[in-house]
Amino acid sequence: RGFAVVAGEVRALAQRSAEAAKEIKGLITDSVHRVEQGTALADKAGGTMTEIVASIQRVSSIMAEISVASSEQTAGVTQVGEAVANMDQTTQQNAALVEEMA
Repeated sequence: RGFAVVAGEVRALAQRSAEAAKEIKGLITDSVHRVEQGTALADKAGGTMTEIVASIQRVSSIMAEISVASSEQTAGVTQVGEAVANMDQTTQQNAALVEEMA
């Protein structure tokens, strides 16, 4: 009879151990799933950061092009201003010559 009591306790302990093992397996499975999700999110964030860096580089390149174009326009406007001043001077000289001839 004492053996039956011990056997019953061993059986109950084995059942609790089996239940605990199942629970641990579930927790491990859940942890693995969460780690996989975290890895996927980290990969996605890394990809997004790469895209952001590429976009910033494109914007920087475009701004450099705009700066060059602005400098070229400034030089062009300066040349036009000089040409207009030369034309004005020539016109005044021509007008003076016409007055002298008249």
